Amino acid sequence: MKASMNTAISAIGISQSFGNIMALQDVSLTLNKGECLALVGHNGAGKSTLIKILLGLISPSRGVVGMMGKDLHDRQFEANRQKIGFLPEQILFQKNMTGREILKFYARLKKSPFSQIDELLNRFDLGAAAESRIGTYSKGMRQKLGMAQALLGNPELLILDEPTSGLDPLARQQMYSILGEEKKKGTSILISSHVLTEIDDRIDRVVILNSGHVVADGTLAGLSQERTVHSRIMIEATPKTCRQIETIFSHELDVVRPTERTLTLRCEKSRKVPILNSIYALGLQLIDIRISDPSLEEVFSAYMNRQKERQYD
Repeated sequence: MKASMNTAISAIGISQSFGNIMALQDVSLTLNKGECLALVGHNGAGKSTLIKILLGLISPSRGVVGMMGKDLHDRQFEANRQKIGFLPEQILFQKNMTGREILKFYARLKKSPFSQIDELLNRFDLGAAAESRIGTYSKGMRQKLGMAQALLGNPELLILDEPTSGLDPLARQQMYSILGEEKKKGTSILISSHVLTEIDDRIDRVVILNSGHVVADGTLAGLSQERTVHSRIMIEATPKTCRQIETIFSHELDVVRPTERTLTLRCEKSRKVPILNSIYALGLQLIDIRISDPSLEEVFSAYMNRQKERQYD
């Protein structure tokens, strides 16, 4: 396969078996340059196996993989390995080495300049701990060091497996802020995560794996529409106003009245604005109005539930 120069990853028809166990079956995946793609699925869905194949750590039973314009098994691809940053799910560093020594070690492997090390240590708030041994680092500090290691050499492609594991809320925000900066530079990013609520607004596309199969591939908006996952318009008003709105819209929308003073209208995302305009045109006195679009977690659940239904059809 001749991989496209416009794609960071191009995997076609990937299958992988371990004895009698089929870990992946006919999986195809594309990551365009400068795109952020989420790879999600339940435990055992095949995410880690697919990542190992993409990195060339194991060879697939069937299928071909192209990375940054080169076939994964092409001799010319070896030069491209320096352009890939990888953060594994479980980070294991030599505990007797310092943070700075770890980054120097990986910089040598990547043929990256040492001049970048201080910048990365400071970027991840590890400057004060640079000369401390890894054995004294917290889980969150090791995670930050792992991410700093992945960014050595200014990679064109980042493959991140649970990048915020062990981080507190502020550190998680910092991590995704840094990833946002990398994406603006044109870096392609593949994120595998179970914390779906974190990545809703940070991804361009999502690929959902279930039992080794790709069951969904597209934008969050597109997949929401495909599975009819609704937006929610939540209104707070007087009981009288809530009753009026319920009467008007109940014949065409799913309306829920949790309390006398609140109600929720569920609708397709494309109908959200027209419905809001209709509500405002009524001239009713509202206390509050909030809108919630379908989340990645809801879309993921919808696809998983559909797969369960198919098993019993």
